[in-house]
Order: sequence, then C-alpha cells, then structure tokens
Amino acid sequence: MTPPGTTLPKPSPGAGTTSAPTSATPRGSGRPQPRLRALDGLRLVAALMVAAYHYGGRDGEIAQAWGGSPRDQFPTASGWFAYGCLGVQIFFVISGFVICMSGWGRPLRSFFASRASRLLPSYWAAIVLVTAVFALPVVAYEAVSPSDALVNLTMLQQPLGADRVLGVCWTLWAELRFYALFALCVVLPGATRARVVLFCAVWTLAAAIAEAADEPLLDLVLMPEYAPFFVGGIGIYLIHRDRHDVTAWGITGVSWLIGQHYAVDRLWHAPDPDFFSYRSSVGIIAVVTAGFVAVLLIALGLLHRANWRWLTVAGALTYPFYLVHEHLGWVTVEALHRGLGIPSYATLGLTIAAMLTLAWLLNRYVEGWLTPLIRTGLTRRRAPRRS
Repeated sequence: MTPPGTTLPKPSPGAGTTSAPTSATPRGSGRPQPRLRALDGLRLVAALMVAAYHYGGRDGEIAQAWGGSPRDQFPTASGWFAYGCLGVQIFFVISGFVICMSGWGRPLRSFFASRASRLLPSYWAAIVLVTAVFALPVVAYEAVSPSDALVNLTMLQQPLGADRVLGVCWTLWAELRFYALFALCVVLPGATRARVVLFCAVWTLAAAIAEAADEPLLDLVLMPEYAPFFVGGIGIYLIHRDRHDVTAWGITGVSWLIGQHYAVDRLWHAPDPDFFSYRSSVGIIAVVTAGFVAVLLIALGLLHRANWRWLTVAGALTYPFYLVHEHLGWVTVEALHRGLGIPSYATLGLTIAAMLTLAWLLNRYVEGWLTPLIRTGLTRRRAPRRS
C-alpha cells in the first residue's frame, strides 16, 4: 500500500479538474493545490476492508485469538469480511495514481527521498513494536529470530528468504518493485505523457508475456498479478490530467479487464467445506470494479464535495494502521475476547479503535519527527570538498 501522497500541481487548461503540469511544464513549477481528500478517505476504507478480512474473514492465528473460527464469531458478516482482502488491490490502484502524480516533474533524488521518508518511519517502528510484543512471555504467538527481525528493517526480507515480522509487508515488496520500475522508466528520464503511456503499454504486454512464459525471474520483476492495478491507477491519473484523453481511458479499461481476471483467478474457488471462506466470482468482480470506479470518480472531480479536513487525518493514519493492525490485533482480540469476555462485535470495534489510536501515536510521534529528518537528509546536497 501507498502512504499519503502529495499536493497537486496547478490545473492545465481544458482538463476540467485539478491536474498536474503538462509535459512542457518545467520541473518543479506550478502552485500547490489542495490535496484530494476523498482519496485519503478511500485509503482508510481499503485499510478497514483488509482489517475486517484479517479479523473475521479468514482462519489462522486469528482463530486462535478468538478461541475458534471467526465464522462462528460472525456467522453472517464473515462471508462479507472475506472480500476484504481485495482492499489490497484497491491500494495498488491508488498507488499507481499517487506515484504517477508525485513523480511527475520531480527529479529522481527527490522522488526517492519522498518515498523513503514516507515508508520507513512507521515501518521501522512497527517492526520494533511487533517484535517486542511477540517476545513477551504472556504472548502466545511465535516471534521471528533476532537475525530475521533485523533483516526485516531493510524491507528486503522476502527476496532474502527471511521470516516476516509483519504479515502485510508482502504488499510493500510489491510496492517497492513498482517504485523501482516507475523510477527507472519514467522519473529518471523525465515524465511526459508519451513516456508514461509507453510505460503502461510495455509493462502490460510484458506482464502478459511473463505470465505465459511462467519464468520466476520475469514474474518477480513484472508482477503480472498486480501490474494491472498499478497501471490502472496510472491510467486514471492521466484521465485526471485530461478527461478527454482516449488513450488514458483505454489504459484504464484494459487494466480493469486484466485486473478482475487475476483477482478471480487467485481468490475464487468453488464452494468447498474444506475452505473457511467462499467468494463468488461476481462478488470479486464487483469489489474490483468498485475500487476502480471510486478512484476514477475522485480523479474526475465528482467527489470534490468530500473535502472534509478529517479525511486528511484518516489518510495519515492509514499506513501505520495497516502495518500494525494484523499481528497486534491478534493480541488485542485475545485479551479482550478470551481474557475479558467481551462479545465478538464489541471486541472487533474496540480492536479497530485501539489500532487506530496506535496509528495516531505513530503518525504524530514517529512520522512527525522522523519523516522530515529522512527527507532533508536525502535531499540535502553536500558542498564540494576543497582540494
């Protein structure tokens, strides 16, 4: 998932909505415009979807926390909670939009500093916090080894084969690969509409070839399963710049078609008593479509009335909430439900409230302090040495 994005540059004539500079606009020009607060709200909705899935839409460690299958705790809601895992695909669409927006007209050094300063502070704090909590004797869940915990601080634990401290960090590994592709192909040479369109076209075709080739290295780099969601978000950003851009609409439509295919292929199964959850193919398509449509409506300015300030706060809490909610949620659910005997739905609400409170603390006292330090340190130019 992507942390909160940046403000928008000035509008271009005829775009019909706030947009970034055209390819002819010099780098760094344009007056900052108010951020798309509805996009911040959508981020939180996607995070809450994932939380609902982790707390009540699957089995595993969360069943240990509840003392039984979540299906027994939420007989009706668990079937809906099972669709919450698709919040990740919505995150990826938002990420494509935000990364294209924030990388347009920005030099590579600034782009790297922006991403690192947004991703790392809460991530490091979450790694330390979850490792420390799981090391407590009263906590029943197994902690990773000290060596693997240290490797997790690099965000490269998956390719290095180390155990993950945070279950959700697999999505960050997908995000990092997307950032690298976009930085090398678009940001480094300089973003233009033609270059972004070419990037979308080449990545879409290459990802399809990688799927057909069944070659692990190609899958690793090109991410066929997730590429259409990132590319779809980029296409929606091009529509945000110019709603009459037919090519951008085509990119978005093709990405939606391919994206729903992968979502159904990976998440659908026939009704089977051996599986905890059942998701219909129509339900999966509907959620994926709703994600694309929601980002598209925001891009077209049709949700501009949702400009409440609290949505910016919601967007700021989304990333730290996403990082800590799963593993620390297990501990909280077990303490509230099994330890204190609080009913299931009350436990669910209190756990989400506790994780949002922790996210606020991380945003205020970790991100608020460390983010500007990292950004300044990475963008400051050193004075040349005197001979």
